Amino acid sequence: MAQSRRPEFYTEYGVADTIDGRFDLIVLHQTLLLRRLTREGYLHTLAQEIFDTFCRDMDGNLREMGVGDLAVPKRMLKFGEAFYGRFNAYDQALAAGDREMLAAALARNLFGDTGQAGSAPIRRVTAYVEACEAALSAADPAAIVAGTVPFADPATIATPALTGA
Repeated sequence: MAQSRRPEFYTEYGVADTIDGRFDLIVLHQTLLLRRLTREGYLHTLAQEIFDTFCRDMDGNLREMGVGDLAVPKRMLKFGEAFYGRFNAYDQALAAGDREMLAAALARNLFGDTGQAGSAPIRRVTAYVEACEAALSAADPAAIVAGTVPFADPATIATPALTGA
């Protein structure tokens, strides 16, 4: 949660500082963490607990915002669909090592635009996601369980140059 609230995403990367923008960054970071945890068979339970906590938090936030008891389940269903759609898109791209597929998913979800996959903000956030994936892959699972999640520092990720131009 804390990583998704880093101001660089909103001030330097161009992600909209809106409910949708924040939700998408939370889902992105949760996807990266869950991918890492599920690679360790014994950490599946922790991954599920993290997801369950996310769902409880979303439910509580809806109620705090005044969403009625009858509407909360419908909203939660939409959040779940959005989460799984994004998770699957990022997971498939990262598993395939397909930078273009990843950039397209990030453009669609973080920026609401499928035609800008080669833009500077998309190239930068793609480089950030790849740096996070590498850092998480190299991390000791025990350190992650202890609360040290080695996400990349978004301030240190430069915008890669266009390739093949």
